[in-house]
Amino acid sequence: MLHAVIMAGGSGTRFWPASRAALPKQLLDLAGERTMMQATVERLGELVPPERLLVMTNQRLIEPMAQQLPQVPRAALVGEPCKRDTAPCVGLAAFWVSRNDPEATMVVMPADHVISPDDKFRAALSAAAAHVDEHPTRIVTFGIKPTYPAESFGYIERGAPLPGVSGAYQVVRFREKPKAEQAQAYLATGNFYWNAGIFVWKAKTILDALRHYEPAMYEHLEAIAQTIRTPQFEQTFAARFEAIAGKSIDYAVLEKHTDVAVFEATFDWDDVGNWQSLARLRGCDADGNTIVGRHVGIDTHGSIVRTDRDHLVVTLGLRDCIVVHTPHATLVASKECEEQVREVSQRLKDLGWDDYL
Repeated sequence: MLHAVIMAGGSGTRFWPASRAALPKQLLDLAGERTMMQATVERLGELVPPERLLVMTNQRLIEPMAQQLPQVPRAALVGEPCKRDTAPCVGLAAFWVSRNDPEATMVVMPADHVISPDDKFRAALSAAAAHVDEHPTRIVTFGIKPTYPAESFGYIERGAPLPGVSGAYQVVRFREKPKAEQAQAYLATGNFYWNAGIFVWKAKTILDALRHYEPAMYEHLEAIAQTIRTPQFEQTFAARFEAIAGKSIDYAVLEKHTDVAVFEATFDWDDVGNWQSLARLRGCDADGNTIVGRHVGIDTHGSIVRTDRDHLVVTLGLRDCIVVHTPHATLVASKECEEQVREVSQRLKDLGWDDYL
């Protein structure tokens, strides 16, 4: 059967001050009326019912996750005791779903992407899952056809097409986030995709791969898995998970595994990487502004303003700026400096102002 694992432990520091430790990016309604977490779950529809869903997050987010996802069983919300990147997250999830379904096929996806339309996404997952069922040692990842030479995404280089599968190719190699010139070269070849970070595989296959490539990590995860649903679980989880050397699943497995395929995505995808993403997701007015909340703009152009209905933001003579108001903090930044937003968290830590994180 097909199981879905949603990775939802990120902190979303690029979306400060709206995104904070207690309410990170995936729990915000950045793209519409639903939060990104809610949209991710609802996108699966009947393809993966709640009883075959697993949400991997961190301990402090269990309660807000439960409030936003009343349809998901509480036992399906797993709170990691500390950050250890995606490989341990994926490995533990594979052990978890294998307990009741040793032949499980897994789709693994982040909680903070915007994908549409839902029916095309489900069709793509179904096709990938059917392919993995026919080729159980194969790992499938989804590639996004690039539309510009992005420097903020990893890339997948495709090779020979897979026989009998439209839009599917062998993976030659994964490439890290490139510099501008290299990204332009990737785009020119037509053989590269953006790495969407969405995977389909057999639970057994990913566990075998972790056992082979990351034996120390596998040993810790296996010890944790042996205590699931026992009184020893919390203590074992905390001690063993902390002892793991964190590593992404790309580094741990995908770049080493010899049987990886990339399916060209037939759905629209946006990773919602920063505040300027709102312009793509919500559109602009006649002055090039993207407005969320109550705002009056005079001689304001090319700006992004996010507030709420109870707090008015007025801008005068603003050009290409970002203004984000929240009850606890307000950000005013030039679009040109947006990459520095991620530095705010470290500066606040240095000042000891953890209440604003």
